[in-house]
Amino acid sequence: MRFWHRHSNTFESTILQQFRQWLEIWTTKQDTCLLDLKEHTKEIYTVRWSPTGPGTNNSNKQLVLASASFDSTIKLWDVDAGRQLHSLNGHREPVYSVAFSPNGEYLAIGSLDKCMYVWSVKEAKIVKTFSGNGGIFEVCWNKEGDKIAACFANNVVSVLDFRM
Repeated sequence: MRFWHRHSNTFESTILQQFRQWLEIWTTKQDTCLLDLKEHTKEIYTVRWSPTGPGTNNSNKQLVLASASFDSTIKLWDVDAGRQLHSLNGHREPVYSVAFSPNGEYLAIGSLDKCMYVWSVKEAKIVKTFSGNGGIFEVCWNKEGDKIAACFANNVVSVLDFRM
């Protein structure tokens, strides 16, 4: 699976080899892997770029890549430096969905443990917790960043108010 990020000067694409425990960062200019990010202990399920960094509306904030895994953790990466910024721990089951808020300050995370945590990206701390009656397969912010939708395994979609 290939995820393109148009704003990075150094790295032009991210390739996620599904069912692996690491991320490989490649450039379209070469046919070689530039960087292996190996911190998860189980398979990575999803990755998301933050809406921050050069060329975005949030250019004064650092570009971050989030990876979510069946090991119940989320890793935040500084891809340009090739290092992990934070490991977000707290879920008890695999993590299926991550979504950055439109300003890049928060990360909503949905898991099979029926919980959605909203983390401060900068502080790596949980700022809000929501729970439901089924595992969470997808989370998504509205464009204003004051609501989060969550899709639960029990056929429910919830829209949650998020105001800090």
